[in-house]
Amino acid sequence: MTAAACLTQERIWFDKPRYDEAERQFYERMNGPTQPKQDTGANSILQDIARARENIQKSLAGSGGSGAADYGGLTARMKNLELENQSLHNVVEELRSALSKMESRVSVLEKRSTAPTVNGTGPASPQKAPPAPAKQEEEDEDEDYIDLFGSDEEVDEEAERLKEQRLQEYAAKKAKKPALIAKSSILLDIKPWDDETDMAKLEECVRSVQVDGLLWGASKLVPVGYGIKKLQINCVVEDDKVGTDFLEEEITKFEDYVQSVDVAAFNKI
Repeated sequence: MTAAACLTQERIWFDKPRYDEAERQFYERMNGPTQPKQDTGANSILQDIARARENIQKSLAGSGGSGAADYGGLTARMKNLELENQSLHNVVEELRSALSKMESRVSVLEKRSTAPTVNGTGPASPQKAPPAPAKQEEEDEDEDYIDLFGSDEEVDEEAERLKEQRLQEYAAKKAKKPALIAKSSILLDIKPWDDETDMAKLEECVRSVQVDGLLWGASKLVPVGYGIKKLQINCVVEDDKVGTDFLEEEITKFEDYVQSVDVAAFNKI
């Protein structure tokens, strides 16, 4: 079967697009052009955009006054800053000019101080005050004076005599001055054998120790324990004459009353 024969038997409407186009044109002439259907999602987006634009316009319209005020404030501040900047520039220029003048003056002074001498003359130096004329005259008289009748032996004898006299005066003055005597204050703890020891007799024995440079002072009885009391007595001694070893040795000789002797305190006077 040929292709043409096959096509004659098929039930296909090949001219349908042409008829559809003709029908559309007819209805457009009758009712006007048909609007294509828009998507619901696109419509919602467009509506949101429109509302946002309206809100922006309203906010701009409402803040128009404050914006103008802010703009005016910024303008005033910028003008003030410009004025301050200009004044600072002027101050800096003045300082620069003063600094340049000072540098020039310093350089001139340095040149003067370091200028070399010409023809034996140099930079002016401070003048010294002339010596007193009276002193100069005395020195001249001393130089011109010559002792034709004196002798060196007389001068030496006079100097030796004055020296000897001063040494004697110094020795006499030193001899009259009292010599310092080193003294010490000693506090002794003297313990008896037991509570039956006669403490009054013990103190009497202690005070019986009498030597040059020893002076006994106040005393008291101090409880030790179990009814026993020790004798605490103070004395002043001259360091060159009496020592603690001597006192301990002399007091412990009273064996019937004294058990031991201890130095409780030792202070220099």
